[in-house]
Amino acid sequence: MKKKIIKIILLVWMILSILLIGLVIVLKVQKKNNMIQEELKQKELIENAKVEVKLNSNTNIPFGKEVKVSEMIESINGEIVDDILINTSSLGVKEVKFEFINDENIKIPYKFNVNIFDDVPPLIWMGGSLSIEKGSEEKLEDRIMCADNETAKPHCYVDGEYDPNTVGKYNLVMKAVDNSGNESSKDFVLNVYEPNTNGKKTTSGDTITNYSDIVKNYKNDKTSIGIDVSGWQGEIDYQKVKEAGVEFAFIKVGGEKGIDGEYYVDSKFIRNIEGFNSVDIPVGVYIFSYAKNRKQAKEEALWVIEQIKNYKVDLPLVFDWENWGHFKEFEMSLYELSASAKEFVRIANDNGYQGSTYGSKNYLEKVWLNVPGIIWLAHYNNETSYQGHTFWQICDDGVIDGINGKVDIDIWYKEG
Repeated sequence: MKKKIIKIILLVWMILSILLIGLVIVLKVQKKNNMIQEELKQKELIENAKVEVKLNSNTNIPFGKEVKVSEMIESINGEIVDDILINTSSLGVKEVKFEFINDENIKIPYKFNVNIFDDVPPLIWMGGSLSIEKGSEEKLEDRIMCADNETAKPHCYVDGEYDPNTVGKYNLVMKAVDNSGNESSKDFVLNVYEPNTNGKKTTSGDTITNYSDIVKNYKNDKTSIGIDVSGWQGEIDYQKVKEAGVEFAFIKVGGEKGIDGEYYVDSKFIRNIEGFNSVDIPVGVYIFSYAKNRKQAKEEALWVIEQIKNYKVDLPLVFDWENWGHFKEFEMSLYELSASAKEFVRIANDNGYQGSTYGSKNYLEKVWLNVPGIIWLAHYNNETSYQGHTFWQICDDGVIDGINGKVDIDIWYKEG
């Protein structure tokens, strides 16, 4: 009797399971059919919807320019859902897709083409003259910075004849051509001189800037005065520099040993960050960057964050890229350099810090395509016309109690 009851129960369970599975399948089919019907209905609505989109007459966009979809539209019968930036990081015809809700409250997908072009000539960064020792085998092209906003390796060459083995002055022209055919040129005088054989070196006058003078001249209720340090400053007496009026400090974390080189931690980084933390002087940090693309800039930012994770860092993480003398070796465009700095800043910001870019006035104004994040300006002058900086490295010959030797002095312009 018990076996018969068990068989009946099992049979009922199997029937119910089959019915349940069948019900699930029916519901899924019904749901899919409803979705298909809804999609067909939506498609029909879109096909019959009122679409009045008029593009600008000019759909050509300069390479690297930040342009939103709305800027390319003269008129539209509705509102754009997401006014995205158009990708202008490569040349040629690009398809732009977006959605808008028309005046009938129907969401409509739309697309159009734009043409990304480059009409910016390469940059030749040099003065009006260049000097080499007699007998030098160095290529002049390697001494002159030649870069382009879009082309990673523009064709750069010296036009004119000269003899590196004959002392004299030669009138030459540096020329450059990018992949879009844009050209630039720069006249310069090459001075081939006789090597100095008397063993003596000429030196210029030595200058100093007293930290107290910077405090006197630039300290107010909207500024703080500080310093930036590395292994070059040696053993710092942190209590003494605090007593001398230092209100913040930037510390070198380290960098890379050349292009694609391994990372190194600055010889005094740990001592410096622990020392400034111990006397409650707010700090930021910087890396001397050798990044040649966005991927490496991201790796640098993550490496910096790993080094500082156990310390108090209230000021920015700084992308310090200064390899202008051998820019050619990096084989990257100025756009990629700016994009790399932007990536560094993004990673810093995403991890709860503030991202910053360091640069001298001339390079910030004339070489960087755009400067991301908080700007740390280097301009060794009593005043600066550069706008938009938060930190200003005003000199590199500062003297202060607690540091043997010279140190950079900085001004922090606070909001409010």
